[in-house]
Amino acid sequence: MPDVVVVGDLATDVVVLLDGAPAPGSDRPAAIRSHGGGAGANVAVHLARLGTPVTFAACVGDDAAGTGLVAELAAAGVTPAVRTVAGAASGTIVSLVEPGGQRSMLADRGANLALGAADVPVPRRHLHLSGYTLFAPGPRAAGLAALAAARAAGCTVSVDPASTGPLAARGVDRWLADTAAATLVLPNADEARLLTGCADPATAARALAARHAGAVVTLGADGALWAAGDVLVHRPAHAVEVVDTTGAGDAFTAGFLSVWLADRNPVRALEAGLTQAAVVVARPGAR
Repeated sequence: MPDVVVVGDLATDVVVLLDGAPAPGSDRPAAIRSHGGGAGANVAVHLARLGTPVTFAACVGDDAAGTGLVAELAAAGVTPAVRTVAGAASGTIVSLVEPGGQRSMLADRGANLALGAADVPVPRRHLHLSGYTLFAPGPRAAGLAALAAARAAGCTVSVDPASTGPLAARGVDRWLADTAAATLVLPNADEARLLTGCADPATAARALAARHAGAVVTLGADGALWAAGDVLVHRPAHAVEVVDTTGAGDAFTAGFLSVWLADRNPVRALEAGLTQAAVVVARPGAR
């Protein structure tokens, strides 16, 4: 049984840094690079780099991209529990990044949609579940089974809501029901508002903390909040010139968990998360 298991998508990120606003019907210069990506995979890689032994569960296609993605995980220190799906293509995500770092994502999840319950090992200690796993029927069943198995084994569980678009499309009530047994939730401010109906992020964090042992709400340039019981902690973001926000939340999650799993100190955990996020947004790509 691995100590920490992360479940989520593994994909190639094609990051497009636009030189100005998009130009529909015309051309626009851009810097285009490919990197390993996928929200779950990003968290696993950052955790491994921070010294947390981690196993990552996902699926890839039987193509060169999948072989390369798995090799990249292993090279980063992650233990891959990745199944190759015959006849499927590996996932690809196109991230369109505007000047200032804001990004829009186009996702072809490919083989990630074939994830099954048998693909996910039960951890000894902690399970982190990427919210994208819960947005489609196949991987949703695997994610729910993994969450139930981890809680039955006495593990803590963290989940992130992933993105407001698919979260709203699939339904807030279903998400809340699916993740009721999670120990920690890690939404950004927009996701926290959507999940609670609270306009103020601090109020939303407290509302989520009433449902879970802890809630962490990231605030972009304003830092991050921790809420648990009557405790509310805020830490400011680190000053940095933002190049690309792709994967900032994943980096924050890994930094936070690397400390929280060790000593449960929310101040140190928030600082670790914000440090990782600051490193990622200062350069192109999620890792």
